Amino acid sequence: MSQQWALTWNVKRGTEAEVIRLFERSGRPDHTVRNASGEVVGLLRRTSVFMRQNTVVRVIEFDGEFIDVAKHMGQQQEVRDLERALDQYLEVERDMSTPEKTAAFFASASMRCILSRRHDEELADV
Repeated sequence: MSQQWALTWNVKRGTEAEVIRLFERSGRPDHTVRNASGEVVGLLRRTSVFMRQNTVVRVIEFDGEFIDVAKHMGQQQEVRDLERALDQYLEVERDMSTPEKTAAFFASASMRCILSRRHDEELADV
C-alpha cells in the first residue's frame, strides 16, 4: 500500500516565480528505491508540488519505508541539482550535502499523511 508524505518549507518572498521555474525544469529521479545492497525496497509513485505565497509543499507518494525513500532521493542527481538551485531562495538554510543530511532534512520538514481516500474506487462498485 502506498504512503504519502509532504515536505514543507518557505522561500524568500519575491522569488516565487523563479522557484516555480526551477521545479518546472527539474529532472525526474529514478523511481526504483534500492538499499545499500542494491535490493529494491520501494517505489516512487508520484510527486506533486504546491505553492501558496512563499510556502512550498512537495507531496511524495511511494511504496516502502520513508527513511529509505529519503536516502534514495538524496542520492539522485536530479534531486540534488534541484535542491542546490533552490538553496539561494530558501528563508532558512538547510544542509543537503550527504544522503544522511538530506534524510535528516526530510524528517524535519515532513508531514505525515493521516487520511488519503481514493474516491474513484468507490464509484467502480456502483
